[in-house]
Amino acid sequence: MATAPAHWRVIALFFLHAVAIGAVQTRIADLQLLNGLSPAQLGIVLMGQPLGALPMFLVSSAIIERFGPRRVMLWFMPVVIVSSALAGIFLNPVALFILLMINGVGFSLTNVAINVEADRLEFAGGRRIMNTCHGVWSVGFLVTALLGAVMRGLDISPAWHLGLLAPLVIGALLLVVLPMPVSVPRPHTGGPVRRLALPTLATLGLVAFGLGAGLTEGASRAWAIIYLRDNFAVAAWVQSLALPALVAAMAVCRLCADRVIDRFGQVQVARILSATAIAGLVLVVFAPNAWIGIFAFALVGVGICVLYPLMLSAAARLSDRPASQNVSSVTMVFQLVNLGAPVLIGAVAETFGVRMAFALLIPLLVLTFIMAGRLSGRSA
Repeated sequence: MATAPAHWRVIALFFLHAVAIGAVQTRIADLQLLNGLSPAQLGIVLMGQPLGALPMFLVSSAIIERFGPRRVMLWFMPVVIVSSALAGIFLNPVALFILLMINGVGFSLTNVAINVEADRLEFAGGRRIMNTCHGVWSVGFLVTALLGAVMRGLDISPAWHLGLLAPLVIGALLLVVLPMPVSVPRPHTGGPVRRLALPTLATLGLVAFGLGAGLTEGASRAWAIIYLRDNFAVAAWVQSLALPALVAAMAVCRLCADRVIDRFGQVQVARILSATAIAGLVLVVFAPNAWIGIFAFALVGVGICVLYPLMLSAAARLSDRPASQNVSSVTMVFQLVNLGAPVLIGAVAETFGVRMAFALLIPLLVLTFIMAGRLSGRSA
């Protein structure tokens, strides 16, 4: 059985990972203005993160199996934190692009590492914790989103906000990770770990299920504040509420999800939630005022809350090869799609407005609804 300290330490890691990843995203709208970027130019700059992450997903499994999730978190979380802090200091589009690439390297390795660690504890403890972990991740993102709203309301620059946050998060990371025990990998029937975590037919089917949720979450985190800023004449702190609304809804639902899924089944829950997310995006497209827009993002948060972690859990349970390889391969395909998504969304936003950019995501969530049956595939 997994020990209680190990259980809570990995949950704390999800919280810190969200704070580290989310801090810079709460200031994207400000960094856009400070760097003088149009929506299309911002879309190109935002490609830096998936460009940095994509090649690392290919090798992340080999790195994690060689050094373990603990060391990967200890080495690469500071990369995410420091690159975010520097993004508020070096106000140049090329510098922002490069820093987002570096941020993507750290994100890719730490993202796979914490999910693999959670899966190992699920296997060792014999009970589901993945959705709870992602719920705590959403709580962490909510905290950093609310902090970002306060900083914007007080007119504090991204440089001061991100710069002061960095040493605090690194210090908390050391307190959590240094005492962590080494976890035991989930057994599998495949051969030794390969150097490249290439996708299989099974993982591609899971990607087809989770793609809409992943892209909707990413687009909402990056563009929700810009959506309110561009469409409604409201104060900056009201604009910033769209992100906490999305993340708060995700956090609350994720924290309750494990028990609900155990009772009703993951396929049925996934179909109900994907339909809810579709309704939320339709409301985003047609919202007549800022407050309904904020509610729409909360509804989207409810809908997508556990779709991505359900996909990761299903990938980890596939017994054809190590869990780290399947988790790496599905997240790698996500990043490959994310490579072009910011440019597409930015181009549509500049030509037709941010509302229509969000409308592009609706067909992907329809695909999620259709592909939900993939979650009931073979497990270890």
